[in-house]
Amino acid sequence: MVFSARNRELLGLLPSAVLVTAGFTAIFIQSENSTPRASTNLTLNHASSVSLSYGLLFLALCLAAHLVIRFSLPNADPYLFPLVAVLSSVGIVMVYRINPTLARQQAQWMVIGLILFAATIFALRRNGVGILERYRYTIAAVGIFATFLPRLPGIGQQVNGAYLNIHIGSIAFQPAEFGKVAIVIFLASYLRDNRQVLVTAGRRVLGLTIPPMKQFGPMLIVWGAAMGTLLITRELGTSLMFFGAFLALLYVATGRFSFPFLGLLLFAIGVWYVTGHVSHVQARVQAWEHPFNETLYNRSVGGSYQLAQSLFAQADGGFLGTGFDRSLLQYPVEIAPHHIVHRFILPVPESDMIYAVIVNELGLLGGAALLLVFLLLVARGLKTAVLARDSFSKLLATGLSFIIALQVFVIVGGVTRVIPLTGVTLPFVAYGGSSIVMNFVLVALLLVVSDRARRPHRAAPRS
Repeated sequence: MVFSARNRELLGLLPSAVLVTAGFTAIFIQSENSTPRASTNLTLNHASSVSLSYGLLFLALCLAAHLVIRFSLPNADPYLFPLVAVLSSVGIVMVYRINPTLARQQAQWMVIGLILFAATIFALRRNGVGILERYRYTIAAVGIFATFLPRLPGIGQQVNGAYLNIHIGSIAFQPAEFGKVAIVIFLASYLRDNRQVLVTAGRRVLGLTIPPMKQFGPMLIVWGAAMGTLLITRELGTSLMFFGAFLALLYVATGRFSFPFLGLLLFAIGVWYVTGHVSHVQARVQAWEHPFNETLYNRSVGGSYQLAQSLFAQADGGFLGTGFDRSLLQYPVEIAPHHIVHRFILPVPESDMIYAVIVNELGLLGGAALLLVFLLLVARGLKTAVLARDSFSKLLATGLSFIIALQVFVIVGGVTRVIPLTGVTLPFVAYGGSSIVMNFVLVALLLVVSDRARRPHRAAPRS
């Protein structure tokens, strides 16, 4: 029996609902078994019924998004959204395990993200993403301004040495999440128009082709402005993500290795300078180099405590993990007679350290499975880029896919000590309203490109 693309997408949503149901069941059973109960069957029945209702609610949200895709983008990739649903289900369960209040907020942000997901699809379903090319400079300017907002007095907020969030009333938002999509749209559009000049024109210097500044200059100015504002806000994780996407798009558009080579050389010089002159970055690098140094470990700000605890937690998880409610996530502290509170061993476990929590509780096997889902998601995004029929769509899909891949690399690499630790969130998994909202918009753009790429070709009319 052959299933259509949309029916395969529908079936692919079932594992995410099963994960939500099974995850909440495990959490509730562990939680309720920690207190004496008259009836074990009652505990199991209660946990199963509540978990099943959460699973069905999650499935209903996914089904609503599926119906939008089915009727608006009938030819879109059938695996992109199910993979996103699996990641979101893992995120909801893990965040609830850490903090139920934050999990409810995460669910609310997910609903908002799905609304914008549907709005993006409805807005672009007829003309595709090509309409974004007309407003590339406006989109780039708004994206750059958004990354600078956390530095503005009154609404900006500093967190661990970096300016990440803006606060408007009780709502906190990371504007750099919008900036990452805006800059990719600009780069894809500009490279689409000027790729031929960048490839054929220019001067040879030391065996490398230097493109003419008339074409290359505006792109460097916009990219440099984005990077400059990010350095001003000290949000280096997003800077690294932007830089990697910039080099990837440049290489894909031109096919010249000289561009990423020069970019990496400039990046190495920049890292050397920033590490020696920006104390916040210098502290991050020192903590990365010597996470178990006693002085750095006990430093209250800019120390290595967070990274060291992450490494301890992952080592404690082993291959299969400790299981829910059996991890090193919390430890009891008696602050008064007969009054015990639980404090986190891992700082900010719901966002920066959520991968360490997953490896601790689900083991190396669970962490590898999560990375495999991300790998499949990026692969489907790149498959969409290969199938796209115009240069802008190809570059846009490539850039958006690399943004996801680099975001995963930056946070997982930081937690596992491959690179210095930064504040980037794990897409769809870590707690963060702005992250989950903009990532749903990102996936919507990929689906729009995919739908147009997979439409059957119309036969030419016979004369």
